[in-house]
Amino acid sequence: MSRKGRRRGDARAGAEWAGPTPSDTPVEVVTGAVEALVRDQDGGGVDLAAARLADAEDPAWAEASGRALLDALLFAIADAWARGWQPTETVRHVARESGPLAASVCADAVTADLERHSAAAVDPRWTEQVRALAGRAPSSGDQHLTRLGSEHGLLRFEAVEVVLRLLALLRVLPPMRRLGPPPGTYRPGASLSAPVDRGRLQRVRALLAKAESTEFPQEAEALTARAQEMMARHSIDLALVEHDPGEPEAASARRLPVDSPYDEHRAVLLNEVAEANHCRAVWHRELGLSTVMGFPGDVEAVDLLYTSLLVQADAEMRVSGARRDRSGRGARKDFRASFMSAFAVRVGERLNESARAAEEAVTAETGTDLVPVFAARERAVEAAVEEAFGALTSSRVRGPSDAEGWHEGRAAADAASLGTRARLT
Repeated sequence: MSRKGRRRGDARAGAEWAGPTPSDTPVEVVTGAVEALVRDQDGGGVDLAAARLADAEDPAWAEASGRALLDALLFAIADAWARGWQPTETVRHVARESGPLAASVCADAVTADLERHSAAAVDPRWTEQVRALAGRAPSSGDQHLTRLGSEHGLLRFEAVEVVLRLLALLRVLPPMRRLGPPPGTYRPGASLSAPVDRGRLQRVRALLAKAESTEFPQEAEALTARAQEMMARHSIDLALVEHDPGEPEAASARRLPVDSPYDEHRAVLLNEVAEANHCRAVWHRELGLSTVMGFPGDVEAVDLLYTSLLVQADAEMRVSGARRDRSGRGARKDFRASFMSAFAVRVGERLNESARAAEEAVTAETGTDLVPVFAARERAVEAAVEEAFGALTSSRVRGPSDAEGWHEGRAAADAASLGTRARLT
């Protein structure tokens, strides 16, 4: 088939890509293969493209092929930022969809993208995310393929195929709400938000770390309650300082992972923690993420506490499961699901009790009615949620099916519920 005929064939719906022609440049080969993969044409054309790009007999062609793949990766990463994605969640999504090898390649590309920008033009929080990924930016396209092959035991053909499939996955990332300035657009300056008390948050982290490490459930419960009390008091302090019912501060947002298994119960747990800290959580089921919206200190508190509670829940569920194993009955899936469901419900109860007690104590100490103070902040958060997501739907979560799992979960948590619903986009 002529090149002209093949290009016309590509335009037809469902047409199969025949693969590269001898006159195609590396950029054209990459483009054709990725477009075929996006159209789910995982056939001989893609294999031929990978073989052509992997040809290393001609050093000039090998370098040009490697450069075309790396440039395409950097463009795809920049496009992901334009769609609202952030480094950590992008690499995590790749790992969920394509596995750890593709995620490692993605982390390297994210690191290379960061190095293209002046440090002063990158949000420090963005830089922190990229550094945590521990990727290594390739110095050249050919070196990228060579290192990928040597580190993971791949043939050059296989390394090229990994990159092509990663490019296709990045191409179809759905748009997300932008949570901060992408690299190159950050401008340092005074924040309009009240500063987060890092010292207090560090004490909260210490309490939660101790709660995670203790072998005594009652001590873990007391430490977690103390952490929530401290976070609630911090939120009250900021609310009193900032209180201006006529012009409430704008809410911020952060996306947190909500992983399987039992993702619906984990989403409920996050919703409970968010509600107790004057935030709202919107669950993106298909992406395994929830967006938490609230004021900066509150969002930080939700992130800390939710992560800690997951660690505690998983640890206690393993202990409960081991007890069942010794009795001759394994901890079945319905036991574990009921455990997580009960844990989320009970956690919500305790967190709300702790927050309410803190608010009542401050009201008694200061004589300030906190109801209108927090009502104004909650209206600002709800307005931000509505602006970001529009109309939301609610989904009922499956109820417990194992009584022992439910009781074990409540005993492990001793903390709360605002109902078994999680917000969905």
